[in-house]
Amino acid sequence: MTSYSYQANDHAGKTQRGTIEALSEADAYRKLREQGLQPVSLIISGSETKVARARQGEKTTTHQESNAAGPLPRFSRQQLLFFTEELSELLEAGLQLEAALRVLAERQEKSPIGPVSARLRSQVREGVSFSAALRGCGGTFDPLYCNLVAAGEAAGVLPKILKRQCEHLEMVGELAKKVSSALVYPSIVFSSAILLMFIFLTFLVPQLSVLLGKSGQKLPLMTRILIDVSLFCGHYWWALLLGALLVAAGVKAGLQTPGGRAWWDQAQLDLPVVGPVLRARFLAETTQNLSTLVSNGVSMMASMGLLRGSTTNVYLGGLLEKITLLISEGASLSGAMRRTGFFPPVLLDILGVGEQTGDLSGSLQRAAKRYDRELSTRIQVMTSLIQPAVILIVALFVGIVAYSMISGILTSVNALKVR
Repeated sequence: MTSYSYQANDHAGKTQRGTIEALSEADAYRKLREQGLQPVSLIISGSETKVARARQGEKTTTHQESNAAGPLPRFSRQQLLFFTEELSELLEAGLQLEAALRVLAERQEKSPIGPVSARLRSQVREGVSFSAALRGCGGTFDPLYCNLVAAGEAAGVLPKILKRQCEHLEMVGELAKKVSSALVYPSIVFSSAILLMFIFLTFLVPQLSVLLGKSGQKLPLMTRILIDVSLFCGHYWWALLLGALLVAAGVKAGLQTPGGRAWWDQAQLDLPVVGPVLRARFLAETTQNLSTLVSNGVSMMASMGLLRGSTTNVYLGGLLEKITLLISEGASLSGAMRRTGFFPPVLLDILGVGEQTGDLSGSLQRAAKRYDRELSTRIQVMTSLIQPAVILIVALFVGIVAYSMISGILTSVNALKVR
């Protein structure tokens, strides 16, 4: 806990001064608002390095805005999460967007958060929407983030949208950590297996082929294939490397075309293990965001348009566009989703009940919780399957090489015994 000295106005407009214990500046602002006080300045008690916001806020921020005129640094995932979390807490504490960005811009910690917040505040003060200001930050905020913020601005629920973004970023971060930790041991095994197979094909197999050739016996098919592969790799390694580079370049170019991107975005959803995770994530995000928008008075057509803009998957974006068109023609949400053939029957039944009872927002919220749980389960299954899958693949390749070598040696030894 940190002690903060504050100056605030009460309901009668009288100035109050004192100290308050809080976990962070945002927490201190929240506690003051809960006490019915409007914060004017807030500094750490006994700190001489922080200048009171009431006296120096404009001067400090103006200086930072002038320094932020050049290219902005990009956030790491952790910095993006911290920025989103702090901003949502400040907004929930009652601060306006411009004041909340000022608090973040005046942070003493050396990180990109200060310059980026200063740039955002400068643009917001000039009348630019917050979502448009985010898009102008050089790729720091992805399209999904910017479009969801636009949805929050349209619905007047920016703090809720930012909270949802925090949950999403935490989930992505946890998934990355789980996948990374699950890949450490398999990566070591896989690298060792590649090194071992390189030694086999480069040194042992050529010597083995010379030795086995002296026996004069017809070698087993697997052994002959192994020797041919070894000789081909030894003579035409440059062609293999060039071919791999050309294939990689061709695949990359193909995926950058509209047709290739659409195909790949749809193919990802049909991949084993990974596909169900992507589907559950899409359903959880769609139902949660749609529930937030609808519950705050945004029309269904406008909500679907905002969701379409926040979806980076071309195939899924096309589905949302089709649903929007069907709704504009008079179809219900559940009916439009059913006609796409993509959404599961359970979700359609939940939404159908909500439409009949007049509580569509509540039904969407229940569906969001359901698919949040399903997403967590899918992620656990995926991370638990990574290690055994990689080890099994490595064992298969090493086993084939070992079997080919041993069977060739045994054939030659048996031929020598007959003689």
